[in-house]
Amino acid sequence: MAIREDAAAGGPRAGLGFKDTVVRPATAAIRQLASGLGSALSALFVLLWLVVTAVTGPIGVGLLMAPAVLRALHALAGRERGRLGRWGPEVVAPEPPPTQLRLALVDPTTRRELRWLVRHATLGFLLGLLGVLLPISALRDGTFPLWWRFAPEEVATTSLGLGNVQSWPAAVAVGLLGLGWTAIILGLAPGMARLQAGPGRRLLVAGPETDLSLRVAELTATRAAALDAHATELRRIERSLHDGTQNRLVSVTILLGAARRMVARDPADAEELLERAHSAAEQALAELRTVARGILPPVLADRGLTGALSGLAANCAVPCRIDVDVPERCAASVEATAYFVVAEALTNIAKHSGADHATVTARSRGGRLHLCVEDDGRGGADEGGGSGLTGIRRRIAAHDGNLSLTSPSGGPTTLEVDLPCGS
Repeated sequence: MAIREDAAAGGPRAGLGFKDTVVRPATAAIRQLASGLGSALSALFVLLWLVVTAVTGPIGVGLLMAPAVLRALHALAGRERGRLGRWGPEVVAPEPPPTQLRLALVDPTTRRELRWLVRHATLGFLLGLLGVLLPISALRDGTFPLWWRFAPEEVATTSLGLGNVQSWPAAVAVGLLGLGWTAIILGLAPGMARLQAGPGRRLLVAGPETDLSLRVAELTATRAAALDAHATELRRIERSLHDGTQNRLVSVTILLGAARRMVARDPADAEELLERAHSAAEQALAELRTVARGILPPVLADRGLTGALSGLAANCAVPCRIDVDVPERCAASVEATAYFVVAEALTNIAKHSGADHATVTARSRGGRLHLCVEDDGRGGADEGGGSGLTGIRRRIAAHDGNLSLTSPSGGPTTLEVDLPCGS
């Protein structure tokens, strides 16, 4: 029992198996390496463009291209900060660096971005390529004994291309090679992902010379939003208790008083009043339970985020498919925020979207919780339209999370939320 309570509190969980300690981290690392390969390809393109600009500078062509290549460098660095933030702690961005060549030559941020560009376009590219090729090789060689007899002779080789396989012992040896690739993935992939991300986390973060006043102002604004959201929640609870439960209890008191006065002279009418009082008391109890669930749903403590989101999907008026992969518990406040965000989003879908189907996806990776609520409705969702999206944004801002809404006219609508698991 003590182990379960520690897990619910978000602390280290006892008894983690091979899947949680080895397979899941390796799988997440492969995905991170693959995403890094995409950004490394962009970095390689920008690096080649930068070389061409430097070479053609003396004849004047490079001077004309310099502002554009600097803008591309800064934009790519910004996207890389966002990518690294999705896979781990946030990379705080410095102030926007200059795009004028003379200022960029002495700007420390631009220098660090250039150092990152060279490393990511070379080492990051190689690591990303390995992150893609290793799983392919492991799958191909691991299943080789199942299909080598049906393959053309030029295909019946190892993934390394060393000779043709013409016997079962050789085919089994190839299968063992596939197991070796799998072992390499499980053992080395997390380290490769950290090595690929390392230059970005060291060089793209705001340096000591950077004025962090904007970041301080942003944090101050999010804390103010958290206080506003808290005050709004208290007012909602107070209204629910005052306008609903309190009135029910007053009604119960009046009915019981009238029944007590009538019980001697008119028992039949007194019985009717008692029945009405009993009904009002049951309604007051139901409203109290609703208010309590609105503060912190008990289902989160009982069944975790997976069970809570499944319950929301089951009760949604629109057919809803749910896909949750959150192996570890997040902080209670984060789970509550995720629950209320999905609840509000599904309510909006049922009321306003005219959708035939909705999908809720939740993923936990790199210490962050990613939510996606999508519907095939008419689109056109607007935060200023009283749809509750402003309240959702305030809840998320209180955790330094991010919200992205895509809702073109005609649909579909996609609401994406990113939250740190431990805050």
